[in-house]
Amino acid sequence: MTAVKEATTVREVTTEIVRRHRRHEQDTGSSEVQIALLTNRINYLTDHLRVHAKDHHSRHGLLKMVSRRRRLLEYLHREDVGRYRAVLGVLGLRK
Repeated sequence: MTAVKEATTVREVTTEIVRRHRRHEQDTGSSEVQIALLTNRINYLTDHLRVHAKDHHSRHGLLKMVSRRRRLLEYLHREDVGRYRAVLGVLGLRK
């Protein structure tokens, strides 16, 4: 899971993730940032589903997020392998 300091709100967590993964000062939507934000939400929902195993609506949303992250990773791999490997290393994802 992405290690975020003791943030109290979703906005603070999101801001911290964007700050750590952006490519330049104004970057909020690059593939790296989107993948990092999705990974954070995926990790949160995975923990949620461990407690609430019958929450099928959240499970459906989780599967959609995993698919979206996979497509973003495929795009990044196709466009720039170096950035792709860097994202995998920083986020601790395996491919």
